[in-house]
Amino acid sequence: MTCPICNKRKAKRWCPARAESICSICCGEQREVTIDCPGDCPHLRASREYDYSRLNVDPETLPFKGFKFGREFAETKGPLLAAIDYAIGGFAGEHRAVVDTDVLAALRTLAETYQTKTSGIIYEKPLDYALQRDLYAALKIAIDEFRTKFERGAGVGALRDSEVRDSLIFLTQLAAVYQNGRPKGRAYLDLIRAQFPKEEFQKSASSIVLP
Repeated sequence: MTCPICNKRKAKRWCPARAESICSICCGEQREVTIDCPGDCPHLRASREYDYSRLNVDPETLPFKGFKFGREFAETKGPLLAAIDYAIGGFAGEHRAVVDTDVLAALRTLAETYQTKTSGIIYEKPLDYALQRDLYAALKIAIDEFRTKFERGAGVGALRDSEVRDSLIFLTQLAAVYQNGRPKGRAYLDLIRAQFPKEEFQKSASSIVLP
């Protein structure tokens, strides 16, 4: 059987996204480019493991390169980070078209909003795409809900805008590291989904409860 993509080579590799066999070269070249690969595809997983094994992060290339975080940051801000990730996962569960570049754009823009807010300026930069704008709005709502619950139950003072800013910058940098730049890439989204039970993101938005 000939590969239906290139019409040249033998189709030896099953593609769950296309529900047919394709050749290994087209699989490699078109994976998350023209092929909308599901996260459980074994070839996709193998390629990501290979990519991560060769990952060499240059801090100077990350967004907000002036901000650096240690392991203890993720530990101390875990609940807020989890709430933001949960909102991203829930939104992506309802909007199949969301990819890593959308998540990165929304996180980065919201981080910039909080960065200006902590300096005493209120400015929101509009995003170009409707899906990114909707995700941005969903993250704002999730953060406001977390703030309300935090301030109601913490008994140690209000959640500072600088804490929200730093958490958003941390996640922006993480997204920049894990996203592979492919048009249909969802490596960072799949990393988020792996933190929560699979059935959580099969709920409707109205039934999602922040942890």
